[in-house]
Amino acid sequence: MSFKVLICDDSSLARKLAKRSLPEGFAAEIHQASNGVEAISVIDKHAIEVLLLDLTMPVLDGVGVLEEIRRRALDVFVVVVSGDIQPQMRERVMRLGALDFIPKPIKSGELHTTLHRFGLY
Repeated sequence: MSFKVLICDDSSLARKLAKRSLPEGFAAEIHQASNGVEAISVIDKHAIEVLLLDLTMPVLDGVGVLEEIRRRALDVFVVVVSGDIQPQMRERVMRLGALDFIPKPIKSGELHTTLHRFGLY
């Protein structure tokens, strides 16, 4: 099974690392966004199924994206990938519907484990 994936991070390097961290054959399509407004637009246009989401971004941050996904009841599996590893933030994004929270820099093994745990890989 392969998915339509969106990688949302304001850092092009972080997006590149996230793309490389995906399991081989996992993504049928890979889209990228540099802020939350772009991410919501891409989700709408491409029926994104898996979102790798940074928290700290300009225009609309990751928490704002999670709130919008929840408000609109969009069917997207969200894995937060962020350098903001405070326990309060982790709890907040999980309450908003994120599947998991992976610290930056992203490690392939951690991402693969998360995707496997939720039956996506």
